[in-house]
Amino acid sequence: MSAVSDIPARARASEVPVVTPLSHTDPLGDPFLRTRFALPARPRTYLRRRRLVDHLDQAFRTPLTLLNGPAGAGKTLLAAEWASRQSPPVAWLSFDGGDHRPGLFWAYVLQALRACGAPPSEAVGAPVNASRVSRRLLSTLASELNERERPVLLVLDEYDRVADTKIAEQLEFVLHHAGRGLRLVLATRTEPLLPLHRYRAVGDLTEIRSAELAFTPGEAAALLELHGVSVPIQAARNLVDRTRGWAAGLSLSALAARESSDPELYLKEFEADRSTVADFLLAEVLKRQTRETQDLLLRVSVLDRFCPDLANALTHRIDAEPLLAGLHRENAFVERLGHSWYQLHPLFREILRAHLRVRLPGLEPELHRRAARWLRRHGHLPETLAHSAAADDWDLAAGALVDDLAIGRFFTGPNAHDLAQLFSHMGPEARSPATDLVRAAHDLSHHDLDHGLASLRHAEEQLADDDRDLAAARLSCALLEALAARLTGCPPEVEKAAETAAELRHEVPAHLLDKHPELTALLLTQVGSTLLWAGRFEDARAVLTSVAGAPGGPSTEAPREEAMGHLALLDYLNGWPGRAERKALAAVSEADRPGPPQPTGSVIGRLVLAAVAVDRNELDRAQALIDQTADAPFEALDPVTAAGRSLASARLLMARGKMRAAVEAAAPAVPAAVTSPWAASQEALVTSAAHLAEGRPDRATEALRAVSGEQPVCAVEAASIQLAARRTAAAFDLLDSIHTEERTGPAVTVRAALVRARAADAAGDTAIARKLLAQALLDARRERLRRPFLDAGAWIRPHMAAAPLHDLAAGWLTPAAPLPRERPGPPPPPAPLVVVELSAREHDVLERVARMMSTEEIAADLCLSVNTVKTHLKSVYRKLAVNRRGEAVRRARDLRML
Repeated sequence: MSAVSDIPARARASEVPVVTPLSHTDPLGDPFLRTRFALPARPRTYLRRRRLVDHLDQAFRTPLTLLNGPAGAGKTLLAAEWASRQSPPVAWLSFDGGDHRPGLFWAYVLQALRACGAPPSEAVGAPVNASRVSRRLLSTLASELNERERPVLLVLDEYDRVADTKIAEQLEFVLHHAGRGLRLVLATRTEPLLPLHRYRAVGDLTEIRSAELAFTPGEAAALLELHGVSVPIQAARNLVDRTRGWAAGLSLSALAARESSDPELYLKEFEADRSTVADFLLAEVLKRQTRETQDLLLRVSVLDRFCPDLANALTHRIDAEPLLAGLHRENAFVERLGHSWYQLHPLFREILRAHLRVRLPGLEPELHRRAARWLRRHGHLPETLAHSAAADDWDLAAGALVDDLAIGRFFTGPNAHDLAQLFSHMGPEARSPATDLVRAAHDLSHHDLDHGLASLRHAEEQLADDDRDLAAARLSCALLEALAARLTGCPPEVEKAAETAAELRHEVPAHLLDKHPELTALLLTQVGSTLLWAGRFEDARAVLTSVAGAPGGPSTEAPREEAMGHLALLDYLNGWPGRAERKALAAVSEADRPGPPQPTGSVIGRLVLAAVAVDRNELDRAQALIDQTADAPFEALDPVTAAGRSLASARLLMARGKMRAAVEAAAPAVPAAVTSPWAASQEALVTSAAHLAEGRPDRATEALRAVSGEQPVCAVEAASIQLAARRTAAAFDLLDSIHTEERTGPAVTVRAALVRARAADAAGDTAIARKLLAQALLDARRERLRRPFLDAGAWIRPHMAAAPLHDLAAGWLTPAAPLPRERPGPPPPPAPLVVVELSAREHDVLERVARMMSTEEIAADLCLSVNTVKTHLKSVYRKLAVNRRGEAVRRARDLRML
């Protein structure tokens, strides 16, 4: 039964129209307040937003239009500005905090119609009872409106102040029966008690809500300009992010910024709780709420997001669900995220937190602790850590991290840097197995081996004396043991830790292992790295291949890149430069992304690329690649990475004839518990080559005793030195010891053929020498291996001048023969075997660099920020292995990219 139909007949009959359309008093006998019928004046700084006005024009096509948003969202000024541009009749009625009973409500509606020039007839009459209105009045009003040729536009501003359900039913009755004669616009903070779903279903509702009312960065910049504040678009964008485009927040911030000596800095750093924004929100939102709701808002202000159960945990009450639902309906700056989760408007949250410290001093840490405990029970690890840290409860934070088996997140994943930053505030007073494990992980992730080992030993002692089921902590300990042993170059300790971890995996819940694939990937990476260090290449390849192909997304990205870098080094050490280059490029492909320092895999990848570049006699490129690893995070600690850097640097210096410097560079800077056979062999080869170059063949051959015969690349280079020292038998013994297996690549076969060719040349067998040289050239051409021929010595030159060999070398090792009537020119730079692809945007930037455009000009031309252009340039330099613009353009042209 409707609100109008349940009025007693006696009451309806007694309600005879007793006032004329010109009456100036309401049913209580008070004069009508004329200000409630006047369109609000727009301030000088009002910004007309065409997109909203155009949308609001749809109000003429739908019976009902809803402007729904929080306080200060700009609803009233938008409606007033739009209404002022319409032809009469436009009836405006604003509501305040006064009496809004049905009789008073309709008396003011009728007066608004009179004020706009669309007065109801005397047949409609006027309410005489402030609490009631007759059905006859409403029916007559609806009938008269329905007969109008031109509809009346009725705007009810601040309609959220009207809470009587009877009024909503009566208003819907009139709107329905008025037909095309009435267009109703409601500006409200809350959802009106009207059947919106019915209007929406048939397309009879125009809606403009909070998201649409929010200012865009461009609109915000224009609004600031109207306030006399001119800032870059990025500053306006940042302010919009902080205010969520809230109109009042933007205007109040602009007013304050105008008084600042540095408006841009003020807008970036202003303290919300000490601003006029705070005064507005406290008065318009917080103080309107009940005491219970205010308490709830203050307590949840410590949270980024919350659900009713979490809010109840902070208040120790059980009424959060209806309170939060009501706040959301009221647009009280409580935003729904979905699935029963909410968040506060960022500025409102800042202000409430400051207010919490004043009203409830000392409670904030306890609220964080309660939140952390609830979040830990419900499996929200990142938020658990954040709130535990805010409560300064490091036992709780570390325990949650270790119990979740997330210790590996210190070393991989997109949030590794944030995790390390969070625990950097943990003091020495926090002492438990979990805090010591976290402290060890933090130190090891920052390459502090001494402190990391000390914390790890302390954790082990505590775990040994603890009888509780701490499988997750023990497994975390095994991972850190493997990492520390890898950094100290001790393969037996790594394998021991891996065996322990394999046993403990059965004691840990399977869902935790599935949740954290990075733990297994990191553990296997340590094993693979130390197996490589120990010279157990095939075992290392098997382990590292499993890591490189592992799933896991961002959480296993770092170990996968590291595994790929190690596999590239394995291929290089086995004599496969082309394979090594492809894997190395894969290892460094994502290293230029923003965030924490590059993983070790990308460092090794660059060093492998540098070593391959030396073999191809691309010495400048090799130097550029080595320079890029100068500040690598593990370069001073990880034995494999340090040995890779020594190898690449020493080979480059040797190619440039700097033998003494090469000897110094060949010795790895990282001490290791176990000597690596291939690292020691590489160092011995450089030392031997230096002695030979300085005319000391005996000392050269003596140095070769440290070369392992198990390393084919090392063995064939040692054979070359032995032959140069006139020890032919020793050279051939070394060559014969090499197993021609699949794992032996062209870098071995080419050098072996050159050694045998030189021996044949010395024996006077020119035919055999040239046959071997031809085979070496064919093998080398596929890989662009130039260095072995350049280092061969003077004996090779007469043979290379012969027609068959000259043709095999032309164009890649020696300059191609000039065409007839064409002057010989400098040889074109060699194209790499693997072309590094640029993204479309990187190519756009490079094209403009080639046109000599500045960074700022490129940014303007491509509509990018200067920082974004710099990021693309940095990526281009990395991919082309150069350091300067000119070098990038030249190399891109050589590669036919431009």
